[in-house]
Amino acid sequence: MHTASNAQRGMTMLVALVLLSILTLVVVTSFRVGQTTLGIVGNLQARAETEMAADSAIQEAISTTRVFQSPATVFLNPCKGNNTRCYDVNGDGTDDVTVTLTPQPACVQAQIISNAALNLAVNSDAVCAAGAGNQFGIQGAATGDSLCANSVWEVIAQAEDSVTGAQSVVTEGVSIRVAAEDVATSCP
Repeated sequence: MHTASNAQRGMTMLVALVLLSILTLVVVTSFRVGQTTLGIVGNLQARAETEMAADSAIQEAISTTRVFQSPATVFLNPCKGNNTRCYDVNGDGTDDVTVTLTPQPACVQAQIISNAALNLAVNSDAVCAAGAGNQFGIQGAATGDSLCANSVWEVIAQAEDSVTGAQSVVTEGVSIRVAAEDVATSCP
């Protein structure tokens, strides 16, 4: 009986080692899956941060007249050359994401607004009205082109995170009412 007891102990030890090996494999696999998932989430967050920085730069660019008056130098205080903006996305005091408007904002289309298309009761239209001659003796009926034009601009922002290497490109089209004289210099 002494031999059977030793055999049972040996078998118990063998089963315990197999179960311990399986448990170790499960733990290691779970750890690696967790690391991979964490890496994926980190990459997605870095890419989202670069997209937000690019979008922020575009919003800043289109909120100023420099986008159509001086498309090569949209930002007043660029961080790394013309048309660049730098962002500290993690709040550590160091710029992490560099956004460049490249190529420079471009006018895709422009059309002078006729005086007849203006609603003079609306302030933004009233400032565009050109003081033209009367039409058929009707007082105040201006003819011809107004002082404004509707233009469509394409702004492309390329962002890169210097820490993670994440990159994003955001393209936005925007319609901007501009002075007719700016159309002659900036638009096709």
